[in-house]
Amino acid sequence: MLQPLADILDLDRLLGKPHTTEQISSLWTAYHASRSKGTGRGFICASVPLDAYNKLAVTGKKYPAFAVPLPRDTVQDDSGEAKRAYEFYFLQWGFHEVPPVPSDPFSKSPSEMAAPNPQTSTVLLTPLQEYKSRTTFATPYLILTFYTDLAGSHGLVLLRGEITQTAASAEANSNSDFLLSQQDAQLLTMHLQRFYLWGGEEEGARERHRLLEAFHSTPEEFKWEDLLKHAEPIY
Repeated sequence: MLQPLADILDLDRLLGKPHTTEQISSLWTAYHASRSKGTGRGFICASVPLDAYNKLAVTGKKYPAFAVPLPRDTVQDDSGEAKRAYEFYFLQWGFHEVPPVPSDPFSKSPSEMAAPNPQTSTVLLTPLQEYKSRTTFATPYLILTFYTDLAGSHGLVLLRGEITQTAASAEANSNSDFLLSQQDAQLLTMHLQRFYLWGGEEEGARERHRLLEAFHSTPEEFKWEDLLKHAEPIY
Protein backbone atom coordinates (compact mmCIF):
# COMPACT_ATOMS: atom_id res chain seq x y z
CA MET A 1 0.00 0.00 0.00
CA LEU A 2 1.31 3.44 -0.95
CA GLN A 3 2.49 5.45 2.04
CA PRO A 4 1.07 8.99 1.91
CA LEU A 5 3.52 11.87 1.88
CA ALA A 6 1.77 13.26 4.97
CA ASP A 7 3.03 10.20 6.89
CA ILE A 8 6.61 11.18 6.02
CA LEU A 9 6.52 14.98 6.18
CA ASP A 10 4.34 17.19 8.37
CA LEU A 11 2.71 19.00 5.47
CA ASP A 12 0.60 21.25 7.69
CA ARG A 13 3.69 22.48 9.47
CA LEU A 14 5.64 22.74 6.23
CA LEU A 15 2.96 24.82 4.57
CA GLY A 16 2.39 26.89 7.70
CA LYS A 17 5.29 29.06 6.60
CA PRO A 18 6.38 30.10 3.10
CA HIS A 19 9.06 27.74 1.73
CA THR A 20 10.88 27.93 -1.56
CA THR A 21 11.40 24.83 -3.69
CA GLU A 22 15.07 24.89 -2.71
CA GLN A 23 14.19 24.87 0.99
CA ILE A 24 11.74 21.99 0.54
CA SER A 25 14.36 20.04 -1.42
CA SER A 26 16.90 20.60 1.36
CA LEU A 27 14.42 19.43 4.02
CA TRP A 28 13.63 16.32 1.95
CA THR A 29 17.32 15.47 1.59
CA ALA A 30 18.07 16.13 5.25
CA TYR A 31 15.18 13.95 6.36
CA HIS A 32 16.38 10.93 4.43
CA ALA A 33 20.01 11.48 5.42
CA SER A 34 18.86 11.15 9.04
CA ARG A 35 17.27 7.72 8.51
CA SER A 36 18.88 4.44 9.62
CA LYS A 37 20.50 6.03 12.68
CA GLY A 38 21.91 8.91 10.69
CA THR A 39 23.49 6.81 7.93
CA GLY A 40 20.74 7.28 5.34
CA ARG A 41 21.18 3.63 4.33
CA GLY A 42 18.21 2.03 2.65
CA PHE A 43 16.91 5.25 1.13
CA ILE A 44 17.59 7.51 -1.80
CA CYS A 45 15.81 10.75 -2.56
CA ALA A 46 15.62 13.58 -5.07
CA SER A 47 13.53 16.59 -5.98
CA VAL A 48 12.20 16.52 -9.53
CA PRO A 49 10.98 19.63 -11.38
CA LEU A 50 7.35 19.27 -12.45
CA ASP A 51 8.15 19.54 -16.17
CA ALA A 52 10.65 16.69 -15.93
CA TYR A 53 8.20 14.53 -13.96
CA ASN A 54 5.45 15.11 -16.51
CA LYS A 55 7.78 13.87 -19.26
CA LEU A 56 8.70 10.81 -17.18
CA ALA A 57 5.04 10.05 -16.47
CA VAL A 58 3.98 10.35 -20.11
CA THR A 59 6.73 7.93 -21.15
CA GLY A 60 5.99 5.63 -18.20
CA LYS A 61 2.34 5.32 -19.18
CA LYS A 62 3.29 4.57 -22.77
CA TYR A 63 6.03 2.09 -21.82
CA PRO A 64 5.06 0.74 -18.37
CA ALA A 65 7.70 -1.99 -18.25
CA PHE A 66 11.33 -2.37 -19.23
CA ALA A 67 14.58 -4.07 -18.24
CA VAL A 68 17.83 -2.34 -17.31
CA PRO A 69 21.31 -3.76 -16.65
CA LEU A 70 23.51 -3.44 -13.57
CA PRO A 71 27.26 -3.99 -14.00
CA ARG A 72 28.70 -6.82 -11.93
CA ASP A 73 32.21 -8.14 -11.32
CA THR A 74 34.34 -9.13 -14.28
CA VAL A 75 34.30 -12.86 -15.06
CA GLN A 76 36.31 -15.09 -17.38
CA ASP A 77 34.60 -16.76 -20.31
CA ASP A 78 35.44 -20.24 -21.66
CA SER A 79 38.42 -18.85 -23.56
CA GLY A 80 39.85 -17.24 -20.43
CA GLU A 81 39.06 -13.71 -21.61
CA ALA A 82 37.88 -11.31 -18.92
CA LYS A 83 34.41 -9.92 -19.55
CA ARG A 84 32.11 -7.70 -17.57
CA ALA A 85 29.08 -9.51 -16.12
CA TYR A 86 25.64 -7.91 -15.86
CA GLU A 87 22.46 -8.49 -13.90
CA PHE A 88 19.19 -7.34 -15.44
CA TYR A 89 16.41 -5.71 -13.45
CA PHE A 90 12.78 -5.61 -14.51
CA LEU A 91 10.98 -2.33 -13.84
CA GLN A 92 7.25 -1.67 -13.71
CA TRP A 93 5.43 1.64 -13.50
CA GLY A 94 2.25 2.07 -11.48
CA PHE A 95 0.02 5.14 -11.36
CA HIS A 96 -2.17 6.03 -8.42
CA GLU A 97 -4.71 8.58 -7.30
CA VAL A 98 -4.19 12.31 -7.60
CA PRO A 99 -3.32 13.84 -4.20
CA PRO A 100 -5.35 16.90 -3.18
CA VAL A 101 -3.75 20.30 -3.54
CA PRO A 102 -2.87 21.54 -0.05
CA SER A 103 -4.42 24.82 1.03
CA ASP A 104 -1.95 27.68 0.79
CA PRO A 105 -2.47 30.35 3.47
CA PHE A 106 -0.11 32.67 1.58
CA SER A 107 -2.14 32.80 -1.62
CA LYS A 108 -3.30 36.37 -2.17
CA SER A 109 -5.74 36.01 -5.02
CA PRO A 110 -7.59 33.37 -7.10
CA SER A 111 -4.98 33.80 -9.84
CA GLU A 112 -2.33 32.50 -7.44
CA MET A 113 -4.23 29.34 -6.58
CA ALA A 114 -2.26 26.15 -7.11
CA ALA A 115 -2.70 24.12 -10.28
CA PRO A 116 -4.08 20.56 -10.09
CA ASN A 117 -1.63 17.86 -9.11
CA PRO A 118 -0.68 15.00 -11.47
CA GLN A 119 -0.99 11.37 -10.42
CA THR A 120 1.40 9.93 -7.87
CA SER A 121 3.42 7.07 -9.35
CA THR A 122 5.65 4.21 -8.32
CA VAL A 123 8.34 2.20 -10.07
CA LEU A 124 9.14 -1.31 -8.83
CA LEU A 125 12.54 -2.81 -9.69
CA THR A 126 13.12 -6.55 -9.33
CA PRO A 127 15.90 -8.86 -10.57
CA LEU A 128 14.71 -10.14 -13.93
CA GLN A 129 15.53 -13.74 -13.01
CA GLU A 130 13.34 -13.53 -9.91
CA TYR A 131 10.54 -11.89 -11.85
CA LYS A 132 10.64 -14.67 -14.44
CA SER A 133 10.29 -17.33 -11.75
CA ARG A 134 7.78 -15.60 -9.45
CA THR A 135 6.10 -12.98 -11.71
CA THR A 136 3.65 -10.91 -9.65
CA PHE A 137 4.88 -12.55 -6.42
CA ALA A 138 8.47 -11.41 -6.98
CA THR A 139 9.93 -9.16 -4.30
CA PRO A 140 10.82 -5.65 -5.48
CA TYR A 141 14.37 -4.80 -4.42
CA LEU A 142 13.82 -1.07 -4.91
CA ILE A 143 10.57 0.92 -4.79
CA LEU A 144 10.65 4.43 -6.21
CA THR A 145 7.73 6.71 -5.35
CA PHE A 146 7.09 10.06 -7.00
CA TYR A 147 5.06 12.19 -4.58
CA THR A 148 3.15 14.89 -6.43
CA ASP A 149 1.42 16.56 -3.46
CA LEU A 150 3.42 19.77 -3.95
CA ALA A 151 3.49 19.74 -7.75
CA GLY A 152 0.63 22.17 -8.25
CA SER A 153 1.61 24.53 -5.45
CA HIS A 154 5.42 24.49 -5.75
CA GLY A 155 6.16 22.90 -9.14
CA LEU A 156 8.06 20.15 -7.33
CA VAL A 157 7.80 16.35 -7.20
CA LEU A 158 9.53 14.52 -4.36
CA LEU A 159 11.18 11.20 -5.22
CA ARG A 160 11.71 8.62 -2.47
CA GLY A 161 13.50 5.35 -3.06
CA GLU A 162 13.19 2.53 -0.51
CA ILE A 163 15.58 -0.41 -0.70
CA THR A 164 14.01 -3.62 0.58
CA GLN A 165 15.58 -5.12 3.70
CA THR A 166 16.66 -8.75 3.85
CA ALA A 167 14.23 -11.03 5.64
CA ALA A 168 16.62 -11.50 8.58
CA SER A 169 17.13 -7.76 8.99
CA ALA A 170 13.40 -7.06 8.81
CA GLU A 171 12.61 -9.73 11.41
CA ALA A 172 15.27 -8.32 13.74
CA ASN A 173 13.84 -4.82 13.22
CA SER A 174 17.24 -3.49 12.21
CA ASN A 175 18.63 -1.63 9.20
CA SER A 176 21.79 -3.66 8.82
CA ASP A 177 21.17 -5.53 5.57
CA PHE A 178 19.45 -4.65 2.33
CA LEU A 179 18.82 -6.49 -0.93
CA LEU A 180 20.63 -3.74 -2.88
CA SER A 181 23.60 -1.53 -2.18
CA GLN A 182 23.16 2.25 -2.16
CA GLN A 183 25.31 2.47 -5.29
CA ASP A 184 23.18 -0.05 -7.19
CA ALA A 185 19.99 1.71 -6.13
CA GLN A 186 21.37 5.03 -7.37
CA LEU A 187 22.39 3.46 -10.68
CA LEU A 188 18.95 1.89 -11.20
CA THR A 189 17.38 5.28 -10.57
CA MET A 190 19.81 6.84 -13.04
CA HIS A 191 18.79 4.22 -15.63
CA LEU A 192 15.16 5.17 -15.15
CA GLN A 193 16.04 8.76 -15.97
CA ARG A 194 18.22 7.79 -18.95
CA PHE A 195 15.59 5.63 -20.60
CA TYR A 196 12.44 7.54 -19.68
CA LEU A 197 13.64 11.14 -19.81
CA TRP A 198 15.46 11.18 -23.12
CA GLY A 199 15.24 14.10 -25.46
CA GLY A 200 17.17 16.71 -27.37
CA GLU A 201 20.50 15.88 -28.93
CA GLU A 202 21.96 14.04 -25.97
CA GLU A 203 24.28 11.28 -27.12
CA GLY A 204 22.51 7.93 -27.14
CA ALA A 205 19.03 9.41 -26.48
CA ARG A 206 17.58 8.24 -29.79
CA GLU A 207 18.94 4.74 -29.30
CA ARG A 208 17.46 4.52 -25.79
CA HIS A 209 14.10 5.60 -27.19
CA ARG A 210 14.41 2.98 -29.91
CA LEU A 211 15.17 0.26 -27.34
CA LEU A 212 12.19 1.25 -25.22
CA GLU A 213 9.92 1.23 -28.27
CA ALA A 214 11.25 -2.10 -29.51
CA PHE A 215 10.79 -3.74 -26.09
CA HIS A 216 7.05 -3.08 -26.35
CA SER A 217 6.24 -2.92 -30.04
CA THR A 218 8.72 -5.19 -31.83
CA PRO A 219 10.22 -7.56 -29.24
CA GLU A 220 11.64 -9.72 -32.00
CA GLU A 221 13.93 -6.80 -32.89
CA PHE A 222 14.95 -6.07 -29.31
CA LYS A 223 18.54 -7.05 -28.49
CA TRP A 224 19.73 -7.30 -24.90
CA GLU A 225 23.27 -6.62 -26.04
CA ASP A 226 22.30 -3.09 -27.08
CA LEU A 227 21.32 -2.29 -23.51
CA LEU A 228 24.86 -2.92 -22.29
CA LYS A 229 26.09 0.23 -24.06
CA HIS A 230 24.11 2.20 -21.48
CA ALA A 231 24.93 0.11 -18.41
CA GLU A 232 27.91 1.95 -16.98
CA PRO A 233 27.39 4.92 -14.63
CA ILE A 234 28.17 8.42 -15.89
CA TYR A 235 29.97 10.75 -13.50
